Amino acid sequence: MEWMYFGIIAFLFILAAFDLWVGVSNDAVNFLNSAIGSKVARFRTIVTVAAVGVFCGAVMSDGMMDIARHGIMRPEQFVFGEVMLVFLAVMVTDVVLLDIFNSLGMPTSTTVSMVFELLGATFAFSMLKMAGGSALPFGAYMNTDKALQVILAIFLSVAVAFVVGSFVQYLARLLFTFNYGKRLRWKIGIFGGVAITAIIYFMLFKGLKHLSFMTAEVKGFLDEHIFIVLGTCLVVFTLLMQLLHALKVNVFRIVVLTGTFALATAFAGNDLVNFIGVPLAGLSSFRDFAASGSTDAWSFSMDSLNASAHTQPVFLFAAGLIMVFSLARSKKAHNVVKTEVGLSRSDEGDEMFGSSRVARSLVRMGANVGTFVQRITPRPVANFVERRFAPADMPLPDGAAYDLVRASVNLVVAALLIALGTSLKLPLSTTYVTFMVAMGSSLADRAWSRESAVFRVTGVLTVIGGWFITAGVAFTACFFVALAMRFGGVPAIVIIVGAGIYALIHSQRRFAKKQAEEEKEDDVLFHQMCRCRDPKAIGGMLLRHLSVSVAEKTAKYSDILTAATDGLFQERRRMLKQAERDLETEKMLLKSLRRRETIGLRRADAAEAVRLSTSFHLVHNSLRQIHYGLMRLCEPAKEHVDNNFSPIAPELASRYLALRDRLVALLDNTALRIRQTDAPLDIQDISDEAVQLKNDFAAFRHEVTLLLQTPGAHLVTLSLLLHVTQETEQIVKELRSLIKSVRRFRELV
Repeated sequence: MEWMYFGIIAFLFILAAFDLWVGVSNDAVNFLNSAIGSKVARFRTIVTVAAVGVFCGAVMSDGMMDIARHGIMRPEQFVFGEVMLVFLAVMVTDVVLLDIFNSLGMPTSTTVSMVFELLGATFAFSMLKMAGGSALPFGAYMNTDKALQVILAIFLSVAVAFVVGSFVQYLARLLFTFNYGKRLRWKIGIFGGVAITAIIYFMLFKGLKHLSFMTAEVKGFLDEHIFIVLGTCLVVFTLLMQLLHALKVNVFRIVVLTGTFALATAFAGNDLVNFIGVPLAGLSSFRDFAASGSTDAWSFSMDSLNASAHTQPVFLFAAGLIMVFSLARSKKAHNVVKTEVGLSRSDEGDEMFGSSRVARSLVRMGANVGTFVQRITPRPVANFVERRFAPADMPLPDGAAYDLVRASVNLVVAALLIALGTSLKLPLSTTYVTFMVAMGSSLADRAWSRESAVFRVTGVLTVIGGWFITAGVAFTACFFVALAMRFGGVPAIVIIVGAGIYALIHSQRRFAKKQAEEEKEDDVLFHQMCRCRDPKAIGGMLLRHLSVSVAEKTAKYSDILTAATDGLFQERRRMLKQAERDLETEKMLLKSLRRRETIGLRRADAAEAVRLSTSFHLVHNSLRQIHYGLMRLCEPAKEHVDNNFSPIAPELASRYLALRDRLVALLDNTALRIRQTDAPLDIQDISDEAVQLKNDFAAFRHEVTLLLQTPGAHLVTLSLLLHVTQETEQIVKELRSLIKSVRRFRELV
């Protein structure tokens, strides 16, 4: 059976390559968000700096992988066969789980996932041992203290990082204001000196502690002379930063790029065990088993894993290359970064999250606290604060979510907190700290307006909830995967590994397809509007966006009308349910669309915005009324089919469908005309057809009403048909109003 375990080792390393890819894709947000959010440099430059840091951290790591070897399980209590299945279950689960989070754009902790996967698989085999008659408790098989430490890390990181990030950013903004270009003078030297010194402190205690040249002697020297080292750094870098400022060098850029490099190095050096620790532990186990000469994998004890082992440089080098390649090429890494940057951006944008009851309560509580603080704050102090927080004339770089002051604070505070936590033995997580510092600084920077606060808070709560979900899902999934492998044998192992790899590949394809769908014309136009600095140009861009979005909505409503009415007359419940789901989706999209275009209208020239406002809102009101008409049509139709009521008479159904087909053709034609922004919108023929169609629907409605008065008439079916006809007639009316409003908007631009 040795061949089987050799195959498991091969699978482990294949999965490790995948794990490095998906793990870096998720953890990249830790060191990329501030640099990308502030547009401190070109994207290629940012990624290059981070990639160099990642490669250095990986290659120069000391290669200690103890947590995977004996940090969770007690290996002396397990045999070789059990350990190999534990490791395989962990890798399969980790790859799939992290990829799911990447696809959702949710940052999570690779440490949490690995720890709880090891716990889940170890727990599974511990249960089997205890069920088999073992008198040892669970504590003899696994280290539960580590799990409690990880859970504590979440709470500590959330609270400490958010509060400290908010406080420091508030002080930084009071010091520099938003118009910081005119207020640097001597301040920038001190800030730059403190920032670089903090980053160096972070590197000494966190980023470099796992690198090969950090010997015990070096660590001892630093511990004894840390204040002298830091004091010297503070003086030297303060003078250097002041000199660079005098030479017209942007000190904030230096701080952000240095912080990005430091966090990237620390990530690779510290978190490498999360990706290759398990496969390397598996390889070490296999070597020990093969060297022993034993032929029984289920009797060979794995107490050898209690010893520490250094990783061979070739593995570190290969891991570094994969991490760099993933950082440069992974689209999902950009997706995760997008989530964090979107939640902390200064200006209004397309909010990625909806509203929740908890978020609404927290926002109301925050607003009440803010009102109370304003009431008790002396007027001179309040006026001073308002002046320091006044909006600046300094434009942000194209596409930037916030300025370099906040980006610098994010990196410096995150680095300092992680370093302090490490030195004080506090289990602060890099992922959690960097995220919550960014959220705290955005709150202090007044980036969360009353219009966006509830969505931002919902997003933050969603991400925090995802961290706890990571632990639960990792534990549970790995528990069942381990049991399936144990009882299913080789076939189960092959199926599970194959399914894991297939799920990963399928996810990549699905994500690529989703991205292609999201990169629609109206999305591109919206981002162009957000980046545009010329109010005079917004009107034309808004016209194109409105035309494209209205055309898409009209075409979609045509499809939904067809599905809902076909589902009714053909008694196809599934079609009606799908129509209802589509309407619910379109409701959210319509709300988002109106918000987007309102943001665009606000960015236009004031006089033009006032001129366009009425037509703009009439367009959206008509779209909403068409949507409501479809909802009112669909609901009773679905109820009728659900209850298995008698179908509508074929001759009446045929007459209605003939009118419906004319409406569908009219909707499609309207969508085509509206989309063509390069030519005048000639709607006379559409308007005439709409009037005629409305009259025909009205005549048909009159006939149905007369049939209802006929003795013996089928009340249920005729009442439904009357309702459907009335709603369809109203849709025609709103369509006519829509095309008139669009034409008026186009004439005013």
